[in-house]
Amino acid sequence: MFKNNKVTDGKKKSKLKLVVIALVVICVAAGLGSGNKSTDSNASNASNAPAQAEQQDENVPTEYKTALSKASSYSSTMHMSKQAIYDQLTSEYGEKYAPEAAQYAVDNLVADYNANALEKAKNYSDTMHMSKQAIYDQLTAEEGEKFTADEAQYAIDNLEADYNANALAKAKQYQSEMSMSPEAIRDQLTSSAGEKFTQEEADYAIANL
Repeated sequence: MFKNNKVTDGKKKSKLKLVVIALVVICVAAGLGSGNKSTDSNASNASNAPAQAEQQDENVPTEYKTALSKASSYSSTMHMSKQAIYDQLTSEYGEKYAPEAAQYAVDNLVADYNANALEKAKNYSDTMHMSKQAIYDQLTAEEGEKFTADEAQYAIDNLEADYNANALAKAKQYQSEMSMSPEAIRDQLTSSAGEKFTQEEADYAIANL
């Protein structure tokens, strides 16, 4: 009797093991199937991305695209500020784009306005021999370059300029073209309505005329 019970118990345990193994196999298969679906879904999304981007590009009006191309040219060749580019694009004396097209252009333009401001500052120093303050004011002026205060400050902080030499060049210009006296030149160099050089820079210029 005891032997029969042991055999019966053994069969039951064997059946339970088979059931557990079957459940494990089913779970693993289900997991693999789910993983394959996820992989297939990711692959499908990746393959659709270029098509979606192309479709989005096709939905952009041609005027917007050409405005962006113009904006890129103004930034890369003339080193203009964001506001100056927008104003040039919309100006009746400029490109005459609709405000919406110009806004799209400046919103999608990849530009380093700090670098643009620095290039403008270099040009003002090298060709017009301007003072530090005069360059900053020109960069931020509404009637000037229209850079932000932060962009202009970046330019000034990173500009390598000899302001003594700039002051001297300006002094020589006033002397040769306007026949001004040394004291009149000094006043013009330091005037807030004039060249805006420091007193030390103006003194250097007068001493080396």
